[in-house]
Amino acid sequence: MIGWLRGALASKSPEGLLVDVNGVGYRVLVSLNAFADLPNQGESVELQIHTHMRESSLELFGFVTLEEKALFTQLLAVSGVGPRMALTILSGIPTGDLVTALAEGDVKRLVGIPGIGKRTAERLIVELQDKVAGLALGASRESAAAAPEPADEAVSALVNLGYRQTEAEDAVRRAAQDGAGDLADVIREALRMLSG
Repeated sequence: MIGWLRGALASKSPEGLLVDVNGVGYRVLVSLNAFADLPNQGESVELQIHTHMRESSLELFGFVTLEEKALFTQLLAVSGVGPRMALTILSGIPTGDLVTALAEGDVKRLVGIPGIGKRTAERLIVELQDKVAGLALGASRESAAAAPEPADEAVSALVNLGYRQTEAEDAVRRAAQDGAGDLADVIREALRMLSG
């Protein structure tokens, strides 16, 4: 089982990465939040890996931090949550906010994640609330620290995808004006505008 990769970031897109490790390319799926933290294409990258084996395929899920990987593993323990849904959850909300929402039983915040309904949100809280309660205090301290604005992170992600700085800034500004709130929503809406 692969637990960690270090190599050159051969290609990157929100749909997946290709990491060149001594001439072997590994396809790795990451959350949008992890994607925003990746270095530029061609640079060295280190990823924590969760290897998921299915009957006909092997998928690698990558994480920039051990905390995100640990939370991903906890999400997989929830009945009805597979690796793709866990990645969707991690894409829809920053890790610290997810820990806080679970610890506080904030169904409304969890339902705000695309693809997560009320029943799934309630099940996540029931099964994970006690497990993440200790992490919530650290997460709230982290979010209180000076963190980059979602708009800045979104612009950076779009520039890393190959868009010019000015067009990325314009698309992110318009996405925010249209009501896109968290990082994943801003990136999705800005990408829609840029490709439209």
